[in-house]
Amino acid sequence: MSPRRHRTVIRRALLSAIALACVATGCGTGPGGGDGRDGRIVYAVDTQPDCLDPQISPYDVTAALGRNIFDSLVAMDADGRIGPWLATSWQISRDGRTYTFRLREGVRFHDGTALDAAAVKATLDHTVAPETKSQYAAGLISMYTGATVVDARTVRVALSRPYAPLLQVLSTATFGIQSPTALRANRGRTCLKPVGSGPFVFAGWARNRRIELDRNPNYAWAPAGVDHQGPAWAAGLTVEFIPEAASRFGALSSGQVDVASAVPPSHTGRLRHADGFRLLRADQPGAPYTLLLNVNRAPLDDVRVRRALQRSVRLDALVKALYSGAYDRAWSTLTPATTGYAATTEGSWPYDPDEAARLLDEAGWTGRDEDGYRTKGGTRLTLHWPYMTSLMRDQRALLGQGIQAEAKRAGIDVRFTALEPGAYLEKALGRDADILAFSWNRAEPDIMRSYFDSGQTGDKGGSNAFGISDPRLDDWLREASATRDPARRAVLYAQAQSRVNQQVLALPVYAPATLVGAADRVRGVTFDVQAYPLFHNARLED
Repeated sequence: MSPRRHRTVIRRALLSAIALACVATGCGTGPGGGDGRDGRIVYAVDTQPDCLDPQISPYDVTAALGRNIFDSLVAMDADGRIGPWLATSWQISRDGRTYTFRLREGVRFHDGTALDAAAVKATLDHTVAPETKSQYAAGLISMYTGATVVDARTVRVALSRPYAPLLQVLSTATFGIQSPTALRANRGRTCLKPVGSGPFVFAGWARNRRIELDRNPNYAWAPAGVDHQGPAWAAGLTVEFIPEAASRFGALSSGQVDVASAVPPSHTGRLRHADGFRLLRADQPGAPYTLLLNVNRAPLDDVRVRRALQRSVRLDALVKALYSGAYDRAWSTLTPATTGYAATTEGSWPYDPDEAARLLDEAGWTGRDEDGYRTKGGTRLTLHWPYMTSLMRDQRALLGQGIQAEAKRAGIDVRFTALEPGAYLEKALGRDADILAFSWNRAEPDIMRSYFDSGQTGDKGGSNAFGISDPRLDDWLREASATRDPARRAVLYAQAQSRVNQQVLALPVYAPATLVGAADRVRGVTFDVQAYPLFHNARLED
């Protein structure tokens, strides 16, 4: 695929997974011994970033670390309200296509460059530039047509069409404002040298080992509502890469690290009852872990087969058994932590093996082969679900095997197959699959448009992997992205969620949560609205 600014979600996942697998040592190390002493917090994570430029990388680990390096134009609070940050105020034109931001004075990037309107323009232009090869951010502002520097403190952003979620987009770590000086000086190398204005300064990256962040001693511009406005309390943050869950948990329990991400759900009970440790939890907004169904080829082009699959899987039991109550079973293609979530979807389809059997009979799958699978005209009812092992976090491989076993009871042969990256890419991008599974973290119901709008296929910057085309969904999701009326948006998103379930365009499975273990000596770790850990207020206590 040509290096355009838009990428399919599948290509994003694959290329970054390959990059992680091929990382070599190098890139230098920064100061700090990584032992948690002298006021430095040691934070263990399960995944190494592919890149530290938030406008290039699509990955949560990049956004989570970047949130401590970069500030954004605006901030979103836990209730979904937008407030000032680097921008003190803004105006939206009557037609919704022009946003004018007034910027804060006195802000400086880590390299000493002053924040001004040119810096905002440089960041947005960098995002959409073809040479940036943005794997996610550019797709979020595909309607961006340019920015105008009105004066040093004022920047005007122009859109090709009204886009109500723009402020939410600009509040994310993905759109952290970068130093224009660094963007020019590090052209082609921004993945390795992030320069923001946040509470921590990038100090070094020892590949496959750690990233060092030092305290920004000049920080004085946290978002409104944050208790502590000045520099971070901790002298620095040492981010250790420990992919194996047991090793990461062991490093926390033995005191080698102070904080550990991606606590296995099976270990949450131990943390809750262990002396000297705490479990920190934040529900993730966006799209839950969901099976996207290929409705454009047999056998899933028949809604009766899709409904039979939906009714044949005991998701409540599977999710409870695998995640020990740490994650909730999903009923919608939005998580409950997302604005616009329709609680009316809960319980909207029961586990009903008799109904599944009736639907398959009605669809003509009345035969049985020697293995007990349904057949029609001598052909077995088979669904192909490829996956890459490197993307199977949260015990998703076991979950897939559980769904496979449940479907077998109904006579549906789900071929849950691990593939090498090249083969997976061929299958996924070629739509030679019946099921693909993803989750996506975003505090905005517009994530549904990326998955289900017919204009959001991979070549257009979206995640509609199978080219689903439903005129009703198109109308509702496009209107919801254009209107700024919260009540109208809520109605449209509720209709869209119900439509997806009724037509079984996808099968929501579970709603993820960020699970972080922390030693009692660490205080002040919080989460942003995207459920990413924040360390600005964190500190070590004796």
